[in-house]
Amino acid sequence: MSKEASAEETHELFDYINDPLNAPQVKEVLGDTLNQETEERALPGYRQQLILDRIFDHQSLPEKKFKHRVLRWVKLAAAVLLFILPGIYFLKTNKPKPAALTAITKPKQIDVQPGGNKAILTLGDGSQIVLDSARNGLLAHQGNTKVVKSANGHIAYNTTATSNAAPIYNTMTTPRGGKYDLQLADGTKVWLNASSSISYPITFTGAERRVTITGEAYFEVAKNKAMPFKINVNGQEEVQVLGTHFNIMAYNDEASVKTTLLEGSVKIIKNKMTGMLKPGQQAQLSTDGKLSITDDADINAVMAWKNGQTFFVNEDIKTIMRRVSRWYDIDVEYQGDMPGRLFTGGISRESNLSVLLKVLELNKIHFKMTGKKLIVSP
Repeated sequence: MSKEASAEETHELFDYINDPLNAPQVKEVLGDTLNQETEERALPGYRQQLILDRIFDHQSLPEKKFKHRVLRWVKLAAAVLLFILPGIYFLKTNKPKPAALTAITKPKQIDVQPGGNKAILTLGDGSQIVLDSARNGLLAHQGNTKVVKSANGHIAYNTTATSNAAPIYNTMTTPRGGKYDLQLADGTKVWLNASSSISYPITFTGAERRVTITGEAYFEVAKNKAMPFKINVNGQEEVQVLGTHFNIMAYNDEASVKTTLLEGSVKIIKNKMTGMLKPGQQAQLSTDGKLSITDDADINAVMAWKNGQTFFVNEDIKTIMRRVSRWYDIDVEYQGDMPGRLFTGGISRESNLSVLLKVLELNKIHFKMTGKKLIVSP
């Protein structure tokens, strides 16, 4: 933990940890680490025991993965208990007693792969490039701008010179089960969630930088006070920024458009209504046109999708299923009256659908998969 061990010493340590005969001693060390957590982050004794038992139940983990995960347990202890080992998750409802920490076995009848890097780039002439299958390197040359795909799937616009010609617009669109990121010509970085799109000029000229989005996107806007950055959201709302980090969730099937600010400042404009956001605040524009601002937004929950997690906090089953439908590219059908309980929990976004469904099944929600349709019943 002090990072003073040599490579040989580290190898020797993990050889010791990987020996089943030493499991009681390793378990004791991990238990001591958990108990040393501050009161704010400490876990009840029964949860500690469950967690430690699950660690030593995973005997089939490859050696390298086991080494990595045990080291992180020792170093981070309870702070990262929820997301370290595959098959371990946390779930609670709004009932007084939460569900227990549980190891997951994958049901054979439901096994849908998660989404990944998928998107279509529509160029100014209307031609389209399927980005997930496109080669790395130069994808297109439009005017004085090159569109380049890097080895990690990132799209960037490189402009060699300014031009007074009419602006050329591109559109990036992600399908259900897709996500993608790009860097605009001004250096602004954009991450698109599933079922989303962004339209933008290949280079910015004039007095402002303006783009249009649908769905959900996270922005890290390059600073340029002389050319403010403006976002048209679903053709109904405008977000004005100078240089800032923020997330916009604007799916048509959600009850409101949510803009959450992480850094800097933004102004929300809807007809004659305006609202200024400070870091940590969230603006909500409801379908009936009402604009409200909430302090102390749950940033971790908002940013979970970008950080590789499926995470929900006090959400009903239909809200969760809308997210599931987008990421796993499935249709959802309901049979019977859905319970009014609210759920809080999370898993890795790289997990198969069966992992998430097993979480919910513990709270008496039932699922049946027919083709690409998921049938949900109480």
